[in-house]
Amino acid sequence: MTYTRQQLINALNYEHILLIHDDFDADCDMTADEHLAYVSTLSDAELIAETDTDDTYTLDEYMSDWLPA
Repeated sequence: MTYTRQQLINALNYEHILLIHDDFDADCDMTADEHLAYVSTLSDAELIAETDTDDTYTLDEYMSDWLPA
């Protein structure tokens, strides 16, 4: 399946928000706004690389897990 740039950004940011919710360390993690600003600067290829997907955990599975409804 093909995803838009904005869908990739939304999924990466949603994952980040949920992960920092219970485990936020202000010294080493970005806030949600900082993370959104960061991922917004990445190329499409870099966005896909940020998902850490591969043949075992595919991009489709990642997007199913993290793209907000």
